[in-house]
Amino acid sequence: MSDASSTRGFPPPIVRGKNPVACSEFTPENLLREARRQKALATETVPELCILDPDGDMVRHLVAAGCARRHLAWACYHTELHTFELEGLNFGIIGCAVGAPFAVLVSEELFASGCKFLVSMTSAGQILPIQAPPYFIVIDRALRDEGTSYHYLAAADYSTASDSLLRLCTEALTTADIAVQIGATWTTDAPFRETADAIDMAKKAGILAVEMEAAALYAFAEARRKPVICIAHVTNQLGRIEGDFEKGAADGTEESLKLIASVARAYEREYLNSG
Repeated sequence: MSDASSTRGFPPPIVRGKNPVACSEFTPENLLREARRQKALATETVPELCILDPDGDMVRHLVAAGCARRHLAWACYHTELHTFELEGLNFGIIGCAVGAPFAVLVSEELFASGCKFLVSMTSAGQILPIQAPPYFIVIDRALRDEGTSYHYLAAADYSTASDSLLRLCTEALTTADIAVQIGATWTTDAPFRETADAIDMAKKAGILAVEMEAAALYAFAEARRKPVICIAHVTNQLGRIEGDFEKGAADGTEESLKLIASVARAYEREYLNSG
């Protein structure tokens, strides 16, 4: 027997009764305080430039090469933070934070711990066949087909990147002669519910790829006034062909890190070293 109360209200609970501008009773600062107490950790800041690596390929590559070390004072309950240097820049990187809620949880904690600029490099599935994978998309807007963003911003179809960050990113990659696409993605919480109808709807909206974090990260960034840029590494056609999910040499890590370094250097020059 169905529960009548489950269909009584509209709109659904994910957008009902929310006040995105209200302060949260539960804060990342308080969570980190208690984690440090329980784990007997010192209070240390993280690097100002940080990376989310949902697939974990960059982290594994850096650790295997002896280029990254674990940040022993990182107080998150769920992840490990590694630090490394690249092209004269000091980075923090967290691997395998997959999906909107996890990505935003970690992002809140990173910014509460001293991060000043965050780049998310997520694997994505091709929607519009603009070229053969693998290739990169700098995400300018993301369809909010997930739940986390509705806790940060009022309901709308898309979360969008900061105009100034998008311009900085585009100019930096053009100067570095790194070819990328600029466009929209679809953020989903249900990767195995990418139905033909949903894919067709995304194509008609001009969406380039599907991923699992950008809409929430951009909503968080706007609501909390934090600088975040999301990049999609389009690596697959949703497993519909043999030999899918190939990222290129070294699982795409060298090309991904080169792209991130170019964007991070531009941000550091424009914002961190400007004063």
